[in-house]
Amino acid sequence: MILLFCLTSPHQLFASPKLPCPCALYNRELYVTKPIIQGDDVWELQTRLQQLGFYKGACDGIYGKNTAAAVRAFQKTKKQPVTGRVASATWKALGEGCEHPDSGAPIADAPERNVSLIVDLETMTLTVMDGDRPIKDFPVAAGKSSTPSPIGEWKIVNKEHDWGGPFGVRWMGLSVPWGIYGVHGTNSPWSIGSPVSSGCIRMHNDDVVQVFDLVSVGTMVKIKAPLTWLVGSLGHTLKTGSNGPDVVYGQLLLKETGFYPYYCDGSYGGLTELAVRSYQMHTGLPISGQIDQKTREHMEEKIGLY
Repeated sequence: MILLFCLTSPHQLFASPKLPCPCALYNRELYVTKPIIQGDDVWELQTRLQQLGFYKGACDGIYGKNTAAAVRAFQKTKKQPVTGRVASATWKALGEGCEHPDSGAPIADAPERNVSLIVDLETMTLTVMDGDRPIKDFPVAAGKSSTPSPIGEWKIVNKEHDWGGPFGVRWMGLSVPWGIYGVHGTNSPWSIGSPVSSGCIRMHNDDVVQVFDLVSVGTMVKIKAPLTWLVGSLGHTLKTGSNGPDVVYGQLLLKETGFYPYYCDGSYGGLTELAVRSYQMHTGLPISGQIDQKTREHMEEKIGLY
């Protein structure tokens, strides 16, 4: 527990599908107005229009006159109303030609009680696991450097159908304690395979349906990346009650040194403190139960991160 006097668990606080994740911003209608519209959804629009040869300017995330002109040119070729406004019909047309190729027969032989998911941010894949046995890989899109996907070990806390728009045809919310993240479909199929999202894991709509049908609330989802990606993410002392990506990094360091056999869930509770105390005792460090700079650097050096 993060809040000891709260009657609701942190996972319940972040489980409600009524609370929007950052992807909800992608559901906006885009057009030229004042104040000017800007954001990641505009950047993705510009990137796609550039791929298609309609946009020659900088992909700066600002919906200005040049972007609107490119949208009008695109709409004209698709025989849509030439408005310069981007709503659902235009987003759908932008995705034509990016449909996922046939990914083979649906998964049928994985018993639900053994299913887990592994998302590898280095290879941009989601793997369905049956115990220790990989069943099938799917391509994904993940968070960009400014809004990274949450590395760690999570549980699915809710499942929803047909939110549409940027969420595609399925949503699976994750138990990340510092924000709302999920695995979901997309109306931007051209983004699959790239680090472009606001932190969520995107899948082709056909693929996310397969995964959705296999998992249940409580299914484990591990999001992993090389530990070197996280070096430098922990610059202050961690202690009981802390939570966030830096706690995940501390837990991963403890796991690599063999002192933490538990989930790396970003919550600094009693088990994490116990593992830190054990590490400090065995290495001759001051026993505080906190990951301070000296303890962190000792662990990083022990596992050869520098």
